Amino acid sequence: MTSALTREDLGLFGPGSVTWRVHIEPVMWVAGFRALLLQSLEPRVMGGTYQNSALFDPARAWSRFQRTVEFVGTRTFGSTADVERSAARVRKLHAGLRGFDPDTGETFRLDEPENLLWVHATEVESYAHVALRAGIVDGPGADAYLAESVRAARVIGLIDAPSSRAEMAAYLERRRPDLRLTDEARRATMNLFAPKGRAPRTVKVAIPAIATLALATLPRWARRCYGLPGLPTTDLGATIALRSLRAASDLLPDVPAPPNIERARRAVRGLT
Repeated sequence: MTSALTREDLGLFGPGSVTWRVHIEPVMWVAGFRALLLQSLEPRVMGGTYQNSALFDPARAWSRFQRTVEFVGTRTFGSTADVERSAARVRKLHAGLRGFDPDTGETFRLDEPENLLWVHATEVESYAHVALRAGIVDGPGADAYLAESVRAARVIGLIDAPSSRAEMAAYLERRRPDLRLTDEARRATMNLFAPKGRAPRTVKVAIPAIATLALATLPRWARRCYGLPGLPTTDLGATIALRSLRAASDLLPDVPAPPNIERARRAVRGLT
């Protein structure tokens, strides 16, 4: 299998990458929800999302979430052509979207570089953070993951992005004064904890627990934004829960994967 894969176009990463090793793990569901919780604290990004997205419509939210998952899967495991086609669709969609900022009275593009960077950074930081605490990678592995993630940033139109834990921490610290829980963010997170619409029953049962664990993995300052205490005991409990969940990953929703992702899983496991 590995020799066959070496003759294929493996896209941005490949079976020897930290990215493939991280993204085949079901516990990354927690990271995905953690990213949404962090992204929701940026008022301009959340306001633009609220004004344009199906994410706030209970009947359409699951389909919207599935499309995001499919894009991340293609970006991670797809061929170069697949990644470019998928990224081009996303860039075209975002280029046509506008938001209104009531604080400044101005209209803005959703694909402003700072908005794209926030969404990208909180996504990949969440994957690296959960992978580290779940025991999938060590510190250098988390740094390697973030360094590889710069390739993913470029396909959505960013020139550069934080490429290490130190750079990511500095970026998040710089953005902290801008962050708060808005009414739009509050409504979005309520949908996470009480999914409705067309989501499968098994998903509806599992997602509230996953979202609750994702909330516990947030930085202490972010938990305080959500009105929760930022206690060290919460950090310890969340780490234990992540490691236990990884060990019992069959409890997570089993979403059928496209053939290229299944091949990637077999290839990575064949190297370990």
